[in-house]
Amino acid sequence: MRVLVVEDEPRLAENIAVALREGAGYAVDLTHQGEEALLFCETATYDLVVLDLMIPKVPGAEVLRRLRLRNDATPVLVLTAVAEMNSTIELLNFGADDYMTKPFDLGELIARSRALVRRGKGVKQTLLTLGALTLDVTRQTVHLEDNLVDLSPTEYRILEYLMHRPHSVVSKRELLEHLYDFTWEHHSNVIEAHVSNLRRKLKLASEATLLETFRGRGYRLAAFG
Repeated sequence: MRVLVVEDEPRLAENIAVALREGAGYAVDLTHQGEEALLFCETATYDLVVLDLMIPKVPGAEVLRRLRLRNDATPVLVLTAVAEMNSTIELLNFGADDYMTKPFDLGELIARSRALVRRGKGVKQTLLTLGALTLDVTRQTVHLEDNLVDLSPTEYRILEYLMHRPHSVVSKRELLEHLYDFTWEHHSNVIEAHVSNLRRKLKLASEATLLETFRGRGYRLAAFG
């Protein structure tokens, strides 16, 4: 999954980015001002935007308003130093999906971010299932026919994204755009290797696995068992 963090305080911004990368396994783009945030959202597809209100160029509330005016439904988690009820209601009316008041716990930020990503994909539960395949997004574990499948971080992220799109053909470009930040072009030649390793590990756990490759089109995760 790919997240945009918009925060003008450098140390906090980096702490949030590291927490989301290491704690949730997300690809993270980072900007410190609103004008650039709007440009990022025009040029990339995000699964979540973490948005501070007090940012330069274009304030966070205006960024949120403009996103919703152009029918961008990306989940937005607002960071605010204001806990006053009327301000909170105004944020939700603007289209915020959730908010956190500073200072906040990074563990809670990770948990809320995961919940918003799931909600954005239409998934409420923390366990994703497809036939005999189960992925626990909280523990980041994968089981197939009661066998634990040991995946690398990238293999896990690929499988998680495909499980959000079961039976759909997902292009290599779509995978890259959601799994990596703006450096994703450097990874374009290795995505096939990660998919190949993922397919091999799933087959070791069960011969019933079916991770298909469509030449020139992408990959599809079909029913298991």
